Amino acid sequence: MAYSDALNQRQIQSMRHFNSYGPVDAQYHFCVQRKALITQGVEQLIGQPKKGGHYFTIWAPRQTGKTWLMRQLELNINQQYPEEFTVLQFSLGGLRGMSFTPTEKSDFPYKFGEILQENILGKPIVSSWKAFRDLFSKNDGLWDRPLILLIDEVDTIPLSLIDLMVAQFRELYLNRQNNWLHGLALVGVRAVLGIESKRGSPFNIQRSLKVPNLTHGEVKELYRQYQDESGQQIEAAVVEKVYESTQGQPGLVSWFGELLTEKYNPGIHQVINMETWEDLWEKARFVEPNNTVMNLIAKAKEPESQHFLIKLFANNNVPFSFHRSVCNYLYLHGIIKPFSLRQANGKRREICRFTSPFIQDCLYYALTDEIIGDERAILPLDPLDELSDVFTSSSLNIPALLTRYKDYLERLRAKDINPWKEQPRRKTDLHLIEAVGHFHLFSWLRDAVRDDCIVSPEFPAGNRQVDLHLQCGNQRGIIEVKSFVKHSQIKDAQDQAADYAKKLSLDSVTIALFIPVLDENVLEKLSTTEVINGVEVVVVAIGWI
Repeated sequence: MAYSDALNQRQIQSMRHFNSYGPVDAQYHFCVQRKALITQGVEQLIGQPKKGGHYFTIWAPRQTGKTWLMRQLELNINQQYPEEFTVLQFSLGGLRGMSFTPTEKSDFPYKFGEILQENILGKPIVSSWKAFRDLFSKNDGLWDRPLILLIDEVDTIPLSLIDLMVAQFRELYLNRQNNWLHGLALVGVRAVLGIESKRGSPFNIQRSLKVPNLTHGEVKELYRQYQDESGQQIEAAVVEKVYESTQGQPGLVSWFGELLTEKYNPGIHQVINMETWEDLWEKARFVEPNNTVMNLIAKAKEPESQHFLIKLFANNNVPFSFHRSVCNYLYLHGIIKPFSLRQANGKRREICRFTSPFIQDCLYYALTDEIIGDERAILPLDPLDELSDVFTSSSLNIPALLTRYKDYLERLRAKDINPWKEQPRRKTDLHLIEAVGHFHLFSWLRDAVRDDCIVSPEFPAGNRQVDLHLQCGNQRGIIEVKSFVKHSQIKDAQDQAADYAKKLSLDSVTIALFIPVLDENVLEKLSTTEVINGVEVVVVAIGWI
């Protein structure tokens, strides 16, 4: 090995790295010091130093920096108030998987007492809730000054135990003149908010501190640190893609950083450019395991979540409300977020959006496989079909391709096979949810042209609607999937499709219009071609029941 290469190798080994699993340590990992967030947490815990702080929750989805924040709060309080407060922090993660059902004879779990004994100075034996409260007593307790208590991984314990534990903290809060518990933060994903408990949260939820995603500037700062320490350049467009695709989700931002600078790094002397990003984007969605993403996919496949997300993929205006349990669940786990939309009447309303294009993309593929599967009762194309009229020398003929899809559906019907059986339907008219057409058509396209084209879902306009894009060599095509509601909406769909195609510098776009009839006369009348603002807009009506 040349001297310069060996020097570079030692430099890489000794420098800091991106870290996406577990708390970040500034000595070993690239990180941003979220001073405003830390200050807010410290102020809430301290409150009025002579009277009392707040009892609240720190919450966020997985891999967003909750444990890091908890440790920063401990460090900062110890630095700012070295003689005034005792800070105790521990995790309930050791109780993961615990089963617990309280009874009249025993409502205090032995394992919980063991966790307390392991983490509290003096190793007190705690076998009842009274003994638990006595730990904090000013007369007989373990401390001689106000206590700041930080408990991590609260969501790992059974909900019934959370209920009992926070009820004790509520009693301590009401009787705080006789105990040392000055400030308390329970750290978790969602149960700490009291959302699932019939009793509700014993704390003021307004005080709860959510760990936000990284800002655009913070993401740029992370990647600047790598470039400064490694000497390797990363194209600005790559950093922009990291932020746009993740929307600053800390675990994903650092995970992409790990992959870009380590596994998929083209070499320390080369620029990490958009070609590297494109390779990584493909790998990250399909072959690189990520615990956070796999966890979200598992939650998305749960029946209630799946039905809701299928509708969201096709509907830009699904209302968001904390009072709706599925909204709550998906929001608190980092799958969806509220988006404020100003209506034509000037009023605002909150609607659902996916938290990031990367999560939306992963869920789209996962739900396609879950709903449609990867096995077909018949071939996607006639064995002798060469698609010669689809791949012409001048352009990509998408309408001709959709004619093959209609033929495929007809061949299924001829064999008495119903691909829409047991698929999600609207409650109002029992018509199939539009996204079912998305998933089925997307799945068929991947099989029908897999050797000639790349078929991918795209999420324009702030990751709202889904369009199917085909890249076949140098030729491109777009399919917008719509579900027929009423005839007047077709014109709006045509105008929107034309605007979108024009933004992409395309002179044609195709709308796949799913309609719950099989009458070919009706389908033929709805299948039209118009030129709008210089863009050819073709509507192909597809019958489904």
